[in-house]
Amino acid sequence: MDTPSQTVIVVGAGLVGLSSALQLLRSGHRVTILDREPPLDGSYYRHACSFGNACTVAPHGVVPVATPGIAWRVPGMLASPLGPLSIRWSYLWSLFPWLRAFLASSRNAEVERIAMVLSTLLARADAAWRPLIAEAGAGDLIEEHGCIYLYKSERGGEAAARDAAFREKHGVKLERLSAQEVRDLEPHLAPLYRGGIWFKDAYVIASPERLARLLARAIVSRGGQFIAGVACDLRVEGMSAVIRANDKVLSADRVVIAAGAWSRELAAKVGDHVLLDTERGYHVLFPQARELLTRPACYPEHGFYMTPMADGLRAAGTVELGGLEAPANWKRTMMIRKAVKTLVPSAGEGTSEWMGFRPSMPDSLPVIGSSPRTDRVIYAFGHGHLGVTMAGITGQLVSELVTCARTSLDIDPLRSDRTL
Repeated sequence: MDTPSQTVIVVGAGLVGLSSALQLLRSGHRVTILDREPPLDGSYYRHACSFGNACTVAPHGVVPVATPGIAWRVPGMLASPLGPLSIRWSYLWSLFPWLRAFLASSRNAEVERIAMVLSTLLARADAAWRPLIAEAGAGDLIEEHGCIYLYKSERGGEAAARDAAFREKHGVKLERLSAQEVRDLEPHLAPLYRGGIWFKDAYVIASPERLARLLARAIVSRGGQFIAGVACDLRVEGMSAVIRANDKVLSADRVVIAAGAWSRELAAKVGDHVLLDTERGYHVLFPQARELLTRPACYPEHGFYMTPMADGLRAAGTVELGGLEAPANWKRTMMIRKAVKTLVPSAGEGTSEWMGFRPSMPDSLPVIGSSPRTDRVIYAFGHGHLGVTMAGITGQLVSELVTCARTSLDIDPLRSDRTL
């Protein structure tokens, strides 16, 4: 039996939080969104991970970050601070519990299990996004040309073949490309490749910031409210969840924690200790290079996407495990700049740089579901590299939990207290 209309506070106005809020409003609930900088017209929005990512909806993203053999790469991650996947020495002790679980997730059986869970979520990701994008009037932001992965060497081709076979096994549609076919698709790429893989179902959101602002407008049009503030405390009192934010005390029937990399601290307030950490990602924008690529292009060995967007070509990605407090390492963006000049020689100069925090679980699966301690608190965070892709389906699952206390997908593997 459906639950009557409830009051819900959503903590976090990234795309996951906004999608959850709009889905809840569409289901008849009353929603308030709490964020330090809500994406309202005229406001600043660069802090959200949703602002600075590679902007690609990626149904092909069934491969977890931890795969067999990753343990042998850990020394290199420590030795090479500018590598596509690196660990800061200063953060190693704090990272140890997460890293131990990360390595445990790289076992063959675990990788297969994780990929099956991801493929189930990804199979419904686009269908969950489309109604929200349509309601927000953001359809013109979608550019559907797929995404290509490239390789440079025979060894890279062998790795790409294994990767493609794994993805196909888990339901991903793809097309193998020769070097000439890559050249026909993207003539402005330097001919450093021997071939590639084309994921035709992928698409780009040309401005995730614009999407966020349009979703916020749709939320306000349905009666949703935004409050600027930082959640400092969370507790459950009787039949209510109570949030303290700066000098405000907010109370509701339910609280949805969609605060990205900052969600772990809030979960701890109700006694849930979640093994969440952050992958620090970087981007560089090349404003003169917008027309040089038709679709995102990625060399996995470089660890970043080059994505054509509304305001230029965005080179975004890499993984730096270093927590929330350390200053940005802008040498990483220098490395990205140098690589882009090699891969797309006519890209011109990069004009702006950014660093953000991907909220990441060791097993590459998000946390979606009620707190084990109370159904007054619902979690929606930890999406890693798939936050844009999974925002819509996450919002749908959150709305189902609030509306009818059950979900259309099995979310038990996404529990906050799952064994890692």
